[in-house]
Amino acid sequence: MRLKSSIWVSAYVRRCDVEGAFAAVRRRGAEEAGAIFIKLNRLDGTGVLYGPAAQAMIDEARSSDRLFSVLMGQGAPTAEADIEARLTRELKFDSDIWIVEVEDRKGRHFLDDALV
Repeated sequence: MRLKSSIWVSAYVRRCDVEGAFAAVRRRGAEEAGAIFIKLNRLDGTGVLYGPAAQAMIDEARSSDRLFSVLMGQGAPTAEADIEARLTRELKFDSDIWIVEVEDRKGRHFLDDALV
C-alpha cells in the first residue's frame, strides 16, 4: 500500500530540513493520492524539476513505492521560468498536484532511492 501524498510530503520536507536545506509546500494537492512534483531551486535562477516516474519505469517489486524521474534539468539546470511554465501546464492538466520547492545551492534533492 502506498503512503498518502500528504504523509509523504510531510516526511520529505522534514528530511530536507534535517539535511539543512529549506523546503516548503507551495501547493497542497489531493490528500490521498495527488501527484507530487519537486522543484529544486539552486538559488541562481536555475533548477531541476522532478515528477512522478512513468509507470513503464516501475517494476512489480517497487509498485507501491513513490518514484520520481527528472522532468527538466537532466544534464544541466533549467531556467526557473521554464520550470514554472511546466508546472502551470501540469496544474491545468491535473488540479490535484502537490508542489514542493527545495532551495539548495549544492543541488541536493534528497530523493535517494526514489529516483529512477
